[in-house]
Amino acid sequence: MITEFKTTFRQDFSIADIYGIPAIKDTFNSAFNSWKHDTEYITELCVVLNWKIWEHYEKGNESIARLYNDLWEQVDVWCQENLKGKDLEYFYKITD
Repeated sequence: MITEFKTTFRQDFSIADIYGIPAIKDTFNSAFNSWKHDTEYITELCVVLNWKIWEHYEKGNESIARLYNDLWEQVDVWCQENLKGKDLEYFYKITD
């Protein structure tokens, strides 16, 4: 469980939400491409995307919730395929 955030992902995506799907995709692409090789940051990105799924689902924003789900799945699969050893253990510990 994350108790203190190291990134601004949560705020970044909240700002992107205001501007819609293209901004969410741009924010994701920037974050993912910049931080996919930092275990803590990519894990935090996965957590934030999961929260955003539920935030928008609960508000009835199905298209945005689906987008966040697709992005979350992309990060989740990437982490499972690319993180190894202690990095993968960290990912599972935080996202479990």
